[in-house]
Amino acid sequence: MGNPAGTFAIILLVIIVIGLIVTNIRIVPQAKAYVIERLGAYSGTWQVGLHFKIPLLERIAKKVSLKENVIDFPPQAVITKDNIIMEIDTVIYLQITDPKLYAYGVELPISAIENLTATTLRNIIGELELDESLTGREYINTKIRDVLDEATDAWGIKINRVEVKNITPPKDIQIAMEKQMRAERERRESILRAEGEKRSAILVAEGQKESVILEAEANKASIILAAEAAKESQVRRAEGESAAILLVQKATADGITMLVSSNPTEPVIAIKSLEAFAKAADGQATKIIIPSDIQGLAGLATSVTELVKNDVKGALGKQGA
Repeated sequence: MGNPAGTFAIILLVIIVIGLIVTNIRIVPQAKAYVIERLGAYSGTWQVGLHFKIPLLERIAKKVSLKENVIDFPPQAVITKDNIIMEIDTVIYLQITDPKLYAYGVELPISAIENLTATTLRNIIGELELDESLTGREYINTKIRDVLDEATDAWGIKINRVEVKNITPPKDIQIAMEKQMRAERERRESILRAEGEKRSAILVAEGQKESVILEAEANKASIILAAEAAKESQVRRAEGESAAILLVQKATADGITMLVSSNPTEPVIAIKSLEAFAKAADGQATKIIIPSDIQGLAGLATSVTELVKNDVKGALGKQGA
């Protein structure tokens, strides 16, 4: 059998070695980085994964978060170019890009960023008047971010964004601004009301104009229709008269044709001439031109009349007998 004391010493040594190994195993989680020092000097940076630290020789100098960090600084009193004192608080979005520079670049880096932000903000606002400060947030944000980003490169920090959270002017300035805003709103309201009334008047005038135009167009159309109807009536009347004249002329022509075809004797022609002369004499003419042979026609008419009378007397005599 061996020496119990030696066996115990070996077991104790093994336990110590295992304990040292186990206690010096490190797992670096996601979005983390460990800065390692060996014998007090920078040795390396552990990234995500399993790592073993040499006992007694190495130590974890700093654990660094690689996530984007949001820092809300308290309000800072600043003075504008026109000597207005107001308070401005800012929000900084930053991210550590180099754990070594962050660990060894500056003591208390967040405090250093806060002080640098305050001094930069005072310098920027000192060049602006109150109105420019209130409306120039984007300019202020960009200017501060440029200054901080350049200064923090040596600290292993990246400034992603800078936002002016609140700008608080003095109470009396706030009251004056509220009055100004109220007056501006009333002015805009008056302008809008006047524009509305103007627009309404324009619409009413346009409506009346369109009504007058439509009425005039309707009257024009009515006049045109009436003129067309009168024209059509005149055309139809003229066509009727033309047709009547044609019918009369045709009847006259047919009568002449029939008269010619019947081979009239001279006494018949004379009687027709007397009938035509009688019709002419019954008119409204004040002067009548008598043909040279009218006397012969009159004698012929007298003879015919006498013959008719004789015939009538003979007929009456026969009736008396």
